[in-house]
Amino acid sequence: MLTTPKLKTLQELIAGSTKEELIWLSGYLAGVVAQTNGQPALPVLAAATAQEPDVPAKPAVSKITIAYGTETGNSKKLATDFATRAKKRGINAKVVGLEQYRLTDLSKEEYFFTVISTQGDGEPPAAAKKFYDHLYKGGLQLGQLKYSVLALGDTSYPLFCKAGEDVDQQLQLMGGQRIVSLQKCDTDFETEAGSWFDQVLQKLISNPAAAPSAPAVVTRKTTGKKIYAGTILSNINLNDIGSGKQTYHLEIAAEAEYQPGDSIGITPENPAEIVEAILSLTGVDPARTLIFREEQLSVDHLLRKKLNIVFLPERVVKKYAAIVGQDIPGTKIGLLDLLKIYPVKDITQFQEVIGILEPIAPRLYSISSSPEAHGGEIHITVAKDTFVVNGETKHGLCSDALSQLSPDQTLDFYVHKNSQFKLPEQDRDVIMIGPGTGIAPFRSFLAERDATGASGRNWLFFGDQHFTTDFLYQTEIQNWLETGVLTKINTAFSRDQQEKVYVQHKMQKQATELYGWLEAGAYVYICGAKEPMSVDVENVLLGIIRQEGKKNAAQAESYLDELRTSGRYVKDVY
Repeated sequence: MLTTPKLKTLQELIAGSTKEELIWLSGYLAGVVAQTNGQPALPVLAAATAQEPDVPAKPAVSKITIAYGTETGNSKKLATDFATRAKKRGINAKVVGLEQYRLTDLSKEEYFFTVISTQGDGEPPAAAKKFYDHLYKGGLQLGQLKYSVLALGDTSYPLFCKAGEDVDQQLQLMGGQRIVSLQKCDTDFETEAGSWFDQVLQKLISNPAAAPSAPAVVTRKTTGKKIYAGTILSNINLNDIGSGKQTYHLEIAAEAEYQPGDSIGITPENPAEIVEAILSLTGVDPARTLIFREEQLSVDHLLRKKLNIVFLPERVVKKYAAIVGQDIPGTKIGLLDLLKIYPVKDITQFQEVIGILEPIAPRLYSISSSPEAHGGEIHITVAKDTFVVNGETKHGLCSDALSQLSPDQTLDFYVHKNSQFKLPEQDRDVIMIGPGTGIAPFRSFLAERDATGASGRNWLFFGDQHFTTDFLYQTEIQNWLETGVLTKINTAFSRDQQEKVYVQHKMQKQATELYGWLEAGAYVYICGAKEPMSVDVENVLLGIIRQEGKKNAAQAESYLDELRTSGRYVKDVY
């Protein structure tokens, strides 16, 4: 045991040491114990001092590239945080978005780290698609590359972190050496991301050429999302009589923390009549319990609340075909129809089928309320999805259920943060382009700017089919225009004239003024359909920059890239 003065000295030393210094001390003390054998420790100290560099240790690697692929800004934030940590260790860290990364540079990289999220059905972010596709073209030889991947995802979705997994595997297949295992992160990613930062930096500081890491074995953990129980206050169809659409404005009472630009995630339940039909057809006991993601749940609970049974993706249909031994054409079909056409032979085989079903994926809806203007409430704008399958009209599982909610009914949801799609400083100008339900976050933006007295100008481009039936939030928008909150609005109602007119056509007519706003520092936001709307809008925006800025195509692209990099050109599209 140490005497009190020595113990105090040791405690003060530990308290004032960095992690790297503590690691060095640990090794030094181990050397003292192993080498002194009762002799004075001073020679060991001298040897250690001669061999060990001053703390913090000089990194063995001086330069790295950190590339990110993001949809909501989380990957960019983590990449920036990682670069900050690396620079504090004396490592020159270059941070670049994958949409701007020069693909020809990959074969020249020595230390390359990727932070990438997964979107939709296992897809990379739109900004990372070119890089992702490049990895699958083949022919790349990356024998000099040392890399690691930080993958962001959501365990609620079946293909959790799939884009990150793909990038990790492709880099290895092309000869890259993985120096730290793939790290998968759920929506509460801070702890896992911090651990990955530490592991990578330790490798770079100590011995990055050590034996390559094995692929990560990741255990699915219980989601860390905070689930809120909201109460429906009102549910109104915003479209007027005669419209071909149904768009619902839902107001939900809930004490949830959010910011304009965020969304909420809702996991719908399967229709009771379909669940009952499946139970009747298979003869399975609804109370029979099975293990699903380390939980013991009844078959009835699984079919109602956990498993996707309404529209099965082709990969699940293929697995079903293997179980029942049938040749089933690749198609999107519900489990009930599969069971009717290609029945299982017994309950045991049906239990196998349950094992291949994927979880119900949450649906994200942009929040259309403002925390400053609508305290204690969250509003969303929901278009009822209608489509035809084999001649039969169908509705989207979640949007159909939401459209039928009545006041006082409850709704579970979580807040999905979007660190990128955020309002700028109060004195900055904003251009918002949001046709259809793309108006949702801009209602939030305008209400927030109104409630906080923001001085920046606001310009809205909105469009839909008909002025008389489809002008969503018309009264509020006109009030904001009259009170000066909304500086300017341009609308495009595509079916009100013989030739269809969309928001991008109205942008083109306002080209000179729009470019003037850009030159004055305005922020541009796009929300709504990814294709074709957001593509058409971006093409027109590039044309305006070329025309009004007297630039060639490459210069216009560079101008837009600068807006994107500085956070002044942001999209939330689906």
